[in-house]
Amino acid sequence: MIRLSPSLLIAGTLLTSLAVHAQTTETEGSRDTLERSGVATQAQTANAVPSYRDALDGLTIDTEGTNYQFERSSLDALKIHDPIEGFNRRVYRFNGQFDEYVYLPVVDAYEWATPRFVRTGVSNVFANLADVPNLANSLAQGKLKKGARTTARLLFNTTLGVLGLFDVAKAMGLPQESEDFGQTLGFYGVPTGPYLVLPLLGPSTLRDTAGKAVDWSIEDAAAYLDNRRYMNQHPWSYGLYAVNLRYINGFRYGSLDSPFEYDQVRYFYIKLRELQIRR
Repeated sequence: MIRLSPSLLIAGTLLTSLAVHAQTTETEGSRDTLERSGVATQAQTANAVPSYRDALDGLTIDTEGTNYQFERSSLDALKIHDPIEGFNRRVYRFNGQFDEYVYLPVVDAYEWATPRFVRTGVSNVFANLADVPNLANSLAQGKLKKGARTTARLLFNTTLGVLGLFDVAKAMGLPQESEDFGQTLGFYGVPTGPYLVLPLLGPSTLRDTAGKAVDWSIEDAAAYLDNRRYMNQHPWSYGLYAVNLRYINGFRYGSLDSPFEYDQVRYFYIKLRELQIRR
């Protein structure tokens, strides 16, 4: 199943916020200089995770510039391998426009027309099916404990949860633990390859795009609950799947309030994928 985890972009926003705004100065004089340029320092830096290395450490800042000039200069620390950046930016712009004029209005109508418990049930059903590739990839990476927990989720949610309508496993202390084939490839050292922006689906890489195709094939091969045959016989279910995919994703284009949103999204997508692979 091809999907974008909503936690991916939410957590990524926090990571980007740290990268752009968390640099503080050690002397009062340098703090005054930064304040004159409009850059607010953050006291929270002292509580940063020890293993985190500030991406802006050692970056030369033009103290005579504006906030935007500072943000533009900080992009030197956010470089990602993006050989087809021009094409990717056009796809990103298309995705933003499609989101504004088509996708989100449909999602809004979906929210208006259906009660919350119905939307939750739909999300639970698709999440239950997604646990099939989650299980396969956990086992492929030798994560046997995680695989055992995912197996328990499938059993509990399919039986007690009425084919996945209710996420009883989560209530029992077994939250969903996503593992995709892109992570499996990364686990075994396969490089990310160039950055890609997929139409409608958003940020990806060559490795992760191939991984999405494999995950979809795993669902086909498993035929869990005969879901693929049912969806092929009832094409409207693919539409429901697409609407739910956007419904559960809290990211909104323009929400970063920055002219460099493309660069920031690209950066935190890559860094979060690295974190997911190492966990």
